[in-house]
Amino acid sequence: MIRIILVAVFLISFLVFSIPVLIAEWIYKKVDPHAADLSSLRIVQWAFRVVLKLAGTDITVLGEEHVPKDQAVLYIPNHLSYFDIVITYSRCPGLTGYIAKDKMRRYPLLSTWMERLYCLFLDRNDMRAGMKMVLTGIDQIKHGISVCIFPEGTRNPHPENGMLPFKEGSLKMAEKTGCPIIPIAISNTNQIFESHMPFIKKCSVIVEYGEPILVKELEKEQRKFLGAYTQSKIEEMMEQHKKMLLG
Repeated sequence: MIRIILVAVFLISFLVFSIPVLIAEWIYKKVDPHAADLSSLRIVQWAFRVVLKLAGTDITVLGEEHVPKDQAVLYIPNHLSYFDIVITYSRCPGLTGYIAKDKMRRYPLLSTWMERLYCLFLDRNDMRAGMKMVLTGIDQIKHGISVCIFPEGTRNPHPENGMLPFKEGSLKMAEKTGCPIIPIAISNTNQIFESHMPFIKKCSVIVEYGEPILVKELEKEQRKFLGAYTQSKIEEMMEQHKKMLLG
């Protein structure tokens, strides 16, 4: 129980005390937009690292050298937990906007930080808004801002049964921009919180970044089913994780 209390108190405190920080960052952005963006990124990454410390999460990171430092990418992870966002965002080398459910706009301060950090909100019931969101993501990538999307569409409640099917449209941004796709395999994060809510428990997780996938270099059939192809790469990594976690 103590871990969930510590995490909750820290997050609420961060959001409340970050109000003057948001104002300062807004002013700073008028002077130097890029530096202000990086400043906001590092502030939130620090907060996420504190959350992981309070949660007692031991993270093994593999393949991080596969992430380009000099260009925008499309991150494609599997999705087990809210902590997937905390872990992966805390490690992004550059500006990255995450695709979030539209309902996240309801939360004051949190949604302000998300918008400040180029997150995009998806309304699954509005196809036109969804297309507009994809176009915005394409534009962000072209301007050097990476995007992260969870192609399963939601957290997988039964990872023991395998991953949920990837939504093929979720990789359109890479197809249209030619940016590298970075598949990310995440294992055991559901054991931090979701498997025993409302408690947060100490556990070990594995995060592995796969080799970049370049759409233009794939065979025709692979490009046609890009989601399934990317998912297969993540599944291969997760199979290795099972041996590591058992060992």
